[in-house]
Amino acid sequence: MKIIGKGLITLNAEAEGEVCTIINVQDVVKLWKAGAKGKIAMVDDAGVTYLGPILPKLAGIVCRSGGLGSHLAIVSREFSIPALMGTDIDCGEDLHGKKVRIRPDGGKNGILMLCD
Repeated sequence: MKIIGKGLITLNAEAEGEVCTIINVQDVVKLWKAGAKGKIAMVDDAGVTYLGPILPKLAGIVCRSGGLGSHLAIVSREFSIPALMGTDIDCGEDLHGKKVRIRPDGGKNGILMLCD
């Protein structure tokens, strides 16, 4: 495994699963039909509300913006789903479909790892 991202973590817990990039509500519908259980949703906007229908099934969330007080961070904590917020990803490849792990890295920090 190699570290490909860092951000603020919402829970002191790990999550592992396949990345599903979510850009709009149509992506949520596709994932809902295909099965969201155990997936890691990757989103750009910390204020997204359209994850609601699949949120309880997700293993984790990676969000490129926001902080620990963002709407998505608060909701993910309520559902006990680890989320990385304000994630800086240093990876030259598309992560959709790749297996990743979210892991606490001390205090409020967390890391995103690409699984081999």
